Amino acid sequence: WPARGPAADLGVRPPTFFTALDSPYDFFYYVEIVKGDYLGEFEQLVLAALLRLGDNAYGMSVRREIEARTGRQAAIGAVYATLERLETKGYISSSEGDPTPERGGRAKRFFRIKADGERALHESQETMRRMMTGLKTKWSAT
Repeated sequence: WPARGPAADLGVRPPTFFTALDSPYDFFYYVEIVKGDYLGEFEQLVLAALLRLGDNAYGMSVRREIEARTGRQAAIGAVYATLERLETKGYISSSEGDPTPERGGRAKRFFRIKADGERALHESQETMRRMMTGLKTKWSAT
């Protein structure tokens, strides 16, 4: 990691733990630690949809909520992948509903946002608000 530009001029060197990384797995682990609780845009949309839908939050209803409020298409696969990721992070929980004949005897999987998910969503929104505060833009309202 040779420093370039202003960092090189200041004699900035990589931290010792960074230079000790000797496999690609270590690098990905390092990146995951650095990311912290920041939520991506789609993760924020999914969590907001869960908050809005309450007890009626399942994959297709989340998709419809996102599409209705954003005007953007959301692939159902992307919704489910994001729900799985958020559950792995501990931000949401899921439970199986009762099987229904109209679903061929299959049960819906319902999702609920947990306190950590609400906190992460709030922190992500506050971070963006702080970044945008005071910016002078030429964006026009459409």
